[in-house]
Amino acid sequence: MLPTEAPPDWASVDIAVPRPSVGLPGIRMAGFRLRVPAFVDIAMVAHPAITLIIDLSDGDGFVYSTHTRQGRGSVVVGLLPGDLRASGRAGDCLQIRLEPVVAAAVLGGSVMEFNGAVESLEDVWGHDAGRIEDSLRAAGSWDERFAIAVDIIGRRMAERPRVDAEVAHTWRRTLTSRGRVRVDGLAEEAGWSRKRLSARFRSQLGITPKRAGRLVRFDHAAHLLAAGLAPATVASESGYVDQSHLHHEVRAFTGLTPAAVAAAPWLAIDDVAWPASSPRPNRWVPQPALL
Repeated sequence: MLPTEAPPDWASVDIAVPRPSVGLPGIRMAGFRLRVPAFVDIAMVAHPAITLIIDLSDGDGFVYSTHTRQGRGSVVVGLLPGDLRASGRAGDCLQIRLEPVVAAAVLGGSVMEFNGAVESLEDVWGHDAGRIEDSLRAAGSWDERFAIAVDIIGRRMAERPRVDAEVAHTWRRTLTSRGRVRVDGLAEEAGWSRKRLSARFRSQLGITPKRAGRLVRFDHAAHLLAAGLAPATVASESGYVDQSHLHHEVRAFTGLTPAAVAAAPWLAIDDVAWPASSPRPNRWVPQPALL
């Protein structure tokens, strides 16, 4: 499903990012402020992180919708949200991207519950959600908001157990390899059997290692498409067998064509909001394609 409105004018959106000294491993943040009362309606694209969108607006607020659910206000978006749209008018919102290896501790439950799902923040954090929103809304600057968010998330991480070191290593290797390491190789690195790695990885992160690799590869390809590379080039540089394989994977994760993903407004500001996750063309040496 493509946007029914014209793409948002990102020139009217202020984007704030934390100072390099502010942050936690596996967590990234960005603040957004729409300066004009224009209506924004965009399709969100699957990303290898669980995303908290904290609505700090004073007006009508943030609205989200899928085929099966519609809601308003702060929301938790799982790894595989399907056809998800976000809309709203002037206001502020804080986005926090959580790697799955830290998400369970931050959210207070199994990551399995959030994959393929979109849940209100209140359903996840209860009354704490409202108190956190009020605290962030009252802050005098984005720097103060980022500091508050880091404090809240840091305390939650300290209170709950982490995932197995082998699972965390496998996730990070999947990210750094852009999904190009086979599961057998990941299992060998972890010192586990493939069966054990898949079972532990899925029980703790809510996704199989193979599916995680596909998601990370898709994310890399989506950013290359958004950067203007031709689908055939993207297929080659992202490790797909051919352009048809790329088309199949893009359809599987978004329901869209590669051309539609290339024009997705959700990706248009990644260079500013999430610079480390926005690949530039021609930065990688092509590697063998994976099925």
